[in-house]
Amino acid sequence: MADEMARADEVQNLTPDEVADGLREGRMMLVDVREPNETALERYPDAVIVPLSHFDPAAIPDPQGKQVVFACRSGRRSVTASLAAQDAGLPYKSHLAGGILAWKAAGLPTKPGS
Repeated sequence: MADEMARADEVQNLTPDEVADGLREGRMMLVDVREPNETALERYPDAVIVPLSHFDPAAIPDPQGKQVVFACRSGRRSVTASLAAQDAGLPYKSHLAGGILAWKAAGLPTKPGS
């Protein structure tokens, strides 16, 4: 964990509003790295789910030119996922700062899990 925090400057923090705008405009793809027990309760609308416990950057669908943005509950695991993707050679440097907690605090919608 200390290594991830030392490298946090390698990850771009995005606000909930920036991510919501990017999703609405079709410029971003949100990758939720929370675990199945979390996404079963509540989800980001239109996010791709790739749990961090089994994280494989190759499992992320082709973003087709969109900016990949990682998200989790509070913003820690999404930094870890971004760094892992970068270590695998992928240009995925963005995450939702504050995670779903900040997303909901900004008044943005979630949907029931599935």
